[in-house]
Amino acid sequence: MQPFRIFRITAIAEAFSWTGLLVGMYLKHIIETTEAGVWLFGRLHGALFVAYLVATLWVARAERWSPWRTLFGLAASIPPLTTLIFERWVAKRRATPADSVAATA
Repeated sequence: MQPFRIFRITAIAEAFSWTGLLVGMYLKHIIETTEAGVWLFGRLHGALFVAYLVATLWVARAERWSPWRTLFGLAASIPPLTTLIFERWVAKRRATPADSVAATA
């Protein structure tokens, strides 16, 4: 599978898991109804957080990102839903397949 595709999937999944964790924390700490959301989404988000970091490093190497872009990609995993913003930003700035073929020719 292509590194950018894995990166995109993990960026989206990480953001959804962040949302689930935030809802779980609201249910646990604000309305004090259940801890199930934190229990489930805490574990899921932890795994997807690590997967996103690995996917970011993989795509950074495969597409020869600058150290700054790589650092911003890794930092995007911390604030909620920022992986979506970063993924969209990077997707708009990627070379199209025609550009990369022309560059190698």
